[in-house]
Amino acid sequence: MHFNPQIFSADFYLNRYPLARKLKRHHHFYLGPTNSGKTYHALIALQQAKSGVYLAPLRLLAMEVRDRLVAAGIPCNLITGEERVLMHGAQHTASTIEMMNPNHAVEVAIIDEIQMLQDPDRGSAWTAALVGVPATKVFVCGAAAVTTPCLTVISAMQESVEITYLTRKTPLILEDDSLCGKHYNRQKLKSKLQKGDAIICFSRKDVLTLSARFRQWGFTVASIYGALSPEVRRTESERFCNGQADILVATDAIGMGLNLPIRRVIFSNIHKFDGVASRPLNATEVRQIAGRAGRYGIYDIGYVSVLEDDERIHIEHMLNRDDTSDMQKLPFSVPYDQLEVNAALLHTRKIAEVLQFQQDRTTLTNQLFEQSSLNTQIEQAKLVDAHAPNMALKDKYIFVCAPISLNVAFEKDYYLLCLQSVALSKMRYLPKAPEWLETLSPKHLEAAELLSQNLSLYAWLSFKFPQIFIEGDAVPALRKSISRYIENALLTQSGYGETSREAEVKFLR
Repeated sequence: MHFNPQIFSADFYLNRYPLARKLKRHHHFYLGPTNSGKTYHALIALQQAKSGVYLAPLRLLAMEVRDRLVAAGIPCNLITGEERVLMHGAQHTASTIEMMNPNHAVEVAIIDEIQMLQDPDRGSAWTAALVGVPATKVFVCGAAAVTTPCLTVISAMQESVEITYLTRKTPLILEDDSLCGKHYNRQKLKSKLQKGDAIICFSRKDVLTLSARFRQWGFTVASIYGALSPEVRRTESERFCNGQADILVATDAIGMGLNLPIRRVIFSNIHKFDGVASRPLNATEVRQIAGRAGRYGIYDIGYVSVLEDDERIHIEHMLNRDDTSDMQKLPFSVPYDQLEVNAALLHTRKIAEVLQFQQDRTTLTNQLFEQSSLNTQIEQAKLVDAHAPNMALKDKYIFVCAPISLNVAFEKDYYLLCLQSVALSKMRYLPKAPEWLETLSPKHLEAAELLSQNLSLYAWLSFKFPQIFIEGDAVPALRKSISRYIENALLTQSGYGETSREAEVKFLR
């Protein structure tokens, strides 16, 4: 069996985007820390352009930019994996980066949060945008961590580039004293909290527990964490922005793009669980999160703090450390047509075998690109092969790329139901709205979050298999009902009694 690695030469990848290659693009990098105005400059150019596209790392940010352009009198489409909101006459589009259209030329494109090239699962989408977005002017915004490999690729494309380095508009100061001193203490924390504080946690459980506790202490609170839909995150953000909430309790989900009037960022912990083990926060994470303090135009200074004295050392070290990545090659994803070639070579319809072969055999003949790890996709592929062995390879690949968390049983079960519907060519309707959606009880908060995730999967699949998932048009109304329930539940939920830190201290004693 012969596998030709030449197919993944640099020229092969670059030429996957013929429209971009014709345009003689000019790249303008706006690089700097948070609160440096880097995206602001690019958005001005986007607003002044006759046509353009904003490529966002999050659906919420795509929604924000779409709203900003519309408010400025510029019609703008919103395109994500879950929705297509099109405006008559729009020449501008705000979309998630995975939805980049390589076949529609525009005057200006913005690629936001370029440091996301380092993300093991999604980094290849930023490579595709950098190489393939068909715009005369490409604005690249983010931290300076991955500038070197980007410039190497731009040079190989023989395209022009300029770089503007920006500095913070407000100073960022790490407070001399921790909030609780040598040892964490609830009552000490209570006396130190102030309006404009953002407490950063690293689990949903801790966000809910601290939110409930701070309300009991007399504060109004907004809560943001990953399981919340963009609509709910936006509502919670607005409550904090307009002063309805004194304090924000959030996960590191706020580290990317959300512009919030935070005076002080408080790290509730300096470790996070990354899916495998608990590890210390790295320099990029600390800077992204801490940098949200001191919103320009609202505060003259941003402050950062921790709960215990010893934790201050790590945060100070990370804030002062160079976070330049050692990345030398940009990640790319495998085109589907190559997987078809692999399947023919292997004489198999098992998508997991095809992906494993791709991962094991691919080599590169250049120094520009490297294939992204396929481990996550391979795990999802094994599930698809087991439950829908006779499905067409292309349909299997769609399910391999579906945005779900296999480690959440409720999501996995619904995913398998959807998979069966396609395998059997049976129509699947939206989940029915549960009766508790009309109640004021917060006890169904987690169920509502999970239902919202299933709704996102249904919406995503409705664009891939409209003849199976036939109620895609009904998604927005049900999503709105779920979001309203979650927003109300967040205001009255009672948390879990103890945070993970408190439970650990109790255990050690």
